[in-house]
Amino acid sequence: MKRAQQHAIWGRRGTFILAATGSAVGLGNIWKFPYIVGENGGGAFVLMYLLCICLIGLPVMAAEVLLGRRGRANPIMAVGEVVRESRSSKAWGLIGWAGVVAGFIILSYYSVIAGWTLEYVTTAARGGFAGIDGHTASATFNALLGDVSKLVRWQTAFLCMTALIIMFGVTRGLETAVRILMPLLFVLLVLLLLYSAYAGDFLAGLRFLFSFRISDLSLEGLSLALGHAFFTLSLGMGAIMAYGSYMPHNTSILKTVITVGCLDTLVALMAGMVIFPIVFATPGVEPGGGPGLLFETLPIVFGGMPVGTIVGAVFFLLITLAAWSSNISLLEPIVAYLTENFRFHRLSASLLIIFLAWLLGLTTVYSLNHWQGMNMVAGMTPFDFSQFLTEQVLLPLGALAMAVYVGWFMKKAPLRREMKLDATHWFGRWYTILRYVSPVLILVVFLLGLFDKFAG
Repeated sequence: MKRAQQHAIWGRRGTFILAATGSAVGLGNIWKFPYIVGENGGGAFVLMYLLCICLIGLPVMAAEVLLGRRGRANPIMAVGEVVRESRSSKAWGLIGWAGVVAGFIILSYYSVIAGWTLEYVTTAARGGFAGIDGHTASATFNALLGDVSKLVRWQTAFLCMTALIIMFGVTRGLETAVRILMPLLFVLLVLLLLYSAYAGDFLAGLRFLFSFRISDLSLEGLSLALGHAFFTLSLGMGAIMAYGSYMPHNTSILKTVITVGCLDTLVALMAGMVIFPIVFATPGVEPGGGPGLLFETLPIVFGGMPVGTIVGAVFFLLITLAAWSSNISLLEPIVAYLTENFRFHRLSASLLIIFLAWLLGLTTVYSLNHWQGMNMVAGMTPFDFSQFLTEQVLLPLGALAMAVYVGWFMKKAPLRREMKLDATHWFGRWYTILRYVSPVLILVVFLLGLFDKFAG
């Protein structure tokens, strides 16, 4: 590729692993994964989830990295370059556009939600959870959702934090950030895990997460496993493709994505073993799901601890770092497109995109309070519709198109050169799964999501 010599490359080995893990590890890993494991069969669900990771997540992630490295550009231009090389229809170029558009929309509402973590870091650090009860915790969270000025303030802060990293470029900005943020995230997670083992009911947490209950498995659980395996690796958002474009040619794609998948799952399981032993050791507190667990239940737990101020502040700092690393990966593909295609300076490109994301994010802010009764489609608020459009339409369709294009329309010779596998049979296994298995399962996720939304 002509662009390869002009495109930035990660300066150190392992940076892609840290960057991709940072993209994958987010709010969902900290609260959603542990909860759905505990409620859907424990260890049986974990095994089913890992199977989904192997049959959907890793094959499609490898295809997305391959497209990025082969095109050596932002997702839109990289896919266009590969499509021209393979002499395929220009319509396949929509794969890159779908990822960038989906990433931008997710950036707009994810920044609002991530802003909540900044509020809770400051609240925990000043001892605001001390002696808090259930009613007060719920009222505090609802008051945050109803305070438009506070939501906008934290949304703005989080977007500025994200732009601050991206505007410094690939090596000085992205690479430096992930090499600091991700080790720090793991250190904080290990410290909290040790504290959970010391002060919490560790055995109860283990039973909740890993008890093998086949009877609890259901079609809904299968749908959750498929969906979470797909979304947890940030597939179809353009982030992995953009990061892949910075990957050196002498790096094995498949080995790298397997490492990322293992680290992402490890973080999710460790987060569960941080949260639930502490929850179970607190009388009268039940392990609720979703935002309620993170922003209503855990403040009660931290408020009743002897060192709850420190533990609570560290925990919400951990959540902030996870959200920050994900947000960075959402902004990078769009900024890269503006700098590579329109010759924008990274500073001006970053400021333009965060301003547009800030404007769109206001629809999420108002959906949490003044627009709660707004009905756009099927009873959805603007925030609900943004989530539906990205998570259940653009991402699965983009990943489906990637699997079909790479598996059926790209020539085998460049595929083999890019994959650089140690053994030919591993290429054959990946190629077969990508062609025949992944597209079917992605289609299942897509149809189940639509059925749940409109017929459930």
